[in-house]
Amino acid sequence: MIDTSRFTTFLPAKMRSQVDAYFEALDVIMHMKDPRVLSALGPSGLRGLVLHRGKQGVPTEIPASHRAHFDWTYPSDQPEMAELYRRAKEGQWDGDSLPWKTDVDPLNPEMPILPEHFIALDKLEEYGVRLNAKERRGLLASMVTWMLSQFLHGEQGALFAAAQVTEAVQFFDGKLYGATQVMDEGRHVEVFNRYLDTKLNKMYQINDNLFVIIDSLMSDGRWDMKFLGMQIMVEGLALGAFGTLHRQTKEPLLKNLLKMVIQDEARHVHYGVCALREHFKHHITERERKEREDWAFEVALLMRNRFMAYEVYEEWFEGRITRQQWRDGVYASPGMAEFRQVMFSRLVPNLREIGLLTPRVMKRYEEVGLMQYFGGLSADKLTAEQLLAA
Repeated sequence: MIDTSRFTTFLPAKMRSQVDAYFEALDVIMHMKDPRVLSALGPSGLRGLVLHRGKQGVPTEIPASHRAHFDWTYPSDQPEMAELYRRAKEGQWDGDSLPWKTDVDPLNPEMPILPEHFIALDKLEEYGVRLNAKERRGLLASMVTWMLSQFLHGEQGALFAAAQVTEAVQFFDGKLYGATQVMDEGRHVEVFNRYLDTKLNKMYQINDNLFVIIDSLMSDGRWDMKFLGMQIMVEGLALGAFGTLHRQTKEPLLKNLLKMVIQDEARHVHYGVCALREHFKHHITERERKEREDWAFEVALLMRNRFMAYEVYEEWFEGRITRQQWRDGVYASPGMAEFRQVMFSRLVPNLREIGLLTPRVMKRYEEVGLMQYFGGLSADKLTAEQLLAA
């Protein structure tokens, strides 16, 4: 990350933050060494990181282009996907069945929605931030609201991407399973939105990095890239994030909600591994593999930066500390460190399983500290019960 402090020392706080954000966007783009990856992510990066299209208060129109794949013989062509379809039918649940009458007070110290050690408050104190007990609980409430808001926005992206993938995937058993995932994602949008609206009474706008990924996926015409982006990258990282929050929270309604969502998400990521494993290993060219390897790495960096929670910074600390100081605090926070660790422990083994962690790209993962997760279990080897128990 470029150090902007020497350029911005004498600027007003708001302008200093904006310059830092532009340099951060430039840093992301400069990492894209493959021109095909730049052409795929660059326009979305401009719309999300610079123009902030997800934060303009109006619906976003994203041009979608993909081929719908019909097979009029209705083959039973993927036994593993057929089994996932059977399990998905059995695993359907009704969002109304959750205990919505539960009273939720995110400021209640007796039943914390997040533990106080989740955020490195001592690090913020080094920069002159002093919060009393009530303010600390308020900051934790803001953080969990921000996280759940990003989960909601990601689930809307997953809903639309799942519909596109169901049309475009070339396995008929995969189409049947994909139909259940569309239903799952709709239910996830429903329950996260309901929790934010009726229990936390607040929602944060979509994070710019998450917008870039969703924008890129929705506009890409290649079915396997939609699969890679949504089923492996977004869903895989979300699965880790849901699991971490499920372990950390003491709020019973949220814990129950996340348990149900995790059971669905475990199937979704398994589906992605199943669909792409053979395709990437046997049915793409070496040039195409390199592009997908590079694309996955760049999206992994975007997903890592997604959890900087700048929207919380702008609400609480802009003008009091710099964005760089906030980043230092986020990186030092035990809860956010666990988020990153669990998310990438879910992602990296799946990339290995589908053949996108060749020696050529491994060194880039090593440089950013992600190769430590290489030996973990991939989604097709993990059950929802194992994920909940972890």
